[in-house]
Amino acid sequence: MIEFKHVSFAYEKNAPVLKDLSFHVKKGETVGLIGANGAGKSTVMKLLLGLLSGEGDVLVDGTRVEKNTLGQIRKKLGFVLQNSDNQMFMPTVYEDMIFGPLNYMLSREEAEKRADAALEQLGITDLKHRHNHKLSGGEKRMAAIATILAMEPDAILMDEPTAALDPYNRRVVINTINSLPQTKLITSHDLDMILDTCERVILLDRGEIVADGLAKDILTDKALLEAHRMELPFCFAGRA
Repeated sequence: MIEFKHVSFAYEKNAPVLKDLSFHVKKGETVGLIGANGAGKSTVMKLLLGLLSGEGDVLVDGTRVEKNTLGQIRKKLGFVLQNSDNQMFMPTVYEDMIFGPLNYMLSREEAEKRADAALEQLGITDLKHRHNHKLSGGEKRMAAIATILAMEPDAILMDEPTAALDPYNRRVVINTINSLPQTKLITSHDLDMILDTCERVILLDRGEIVADGLAKDILTDKALLEAHRMELPFCFAGRA
């Protein structure tokens, strides 16, 4: 579904952010992309969305991400931003949800059908006509996920989906992630959440993959994590 082939990228000459990066994410897989600040996680997301271009090949469902394929690529990918305020820009949740489908030239009837289905799927039909500026952080995060689901993407990218959430809403988001059938690539410093949602983890450090394997194996390896400026998830920290 998602593939990077020998991808390198630099914002400044002679200062590479990604170095010959190669990995793939299979259809239906949920993969956590982890690493300390500056590891290159956000750059990977931007390359997938075509916001940046570098050397090598980035492919989504077999199609190379490049200028003339961006429309096709972005119909396949949904991106849940870390800051929901940057994603929810219409007055109400429902207006946000139908905005994308209408821009993809769907009829209003079909756009509303998709929005209603997404709200029902997430159990947040009560948010339908709420004003975005009156939502709590957790409600806004759920609404942002619903907005992406209404687009019916094949894969969902998530950047720090549980950041700044209280424990209850964090658990709601985790349960929501686990209920979604789409391919998912999640970046986060919340390693407990990654452990709860991802079967596989890719560990980046300074633009290179230093580990790629089962989440439970990588996230319990104290020496590996500390060598790359990370710490064990809280659920394991007390046992180390």
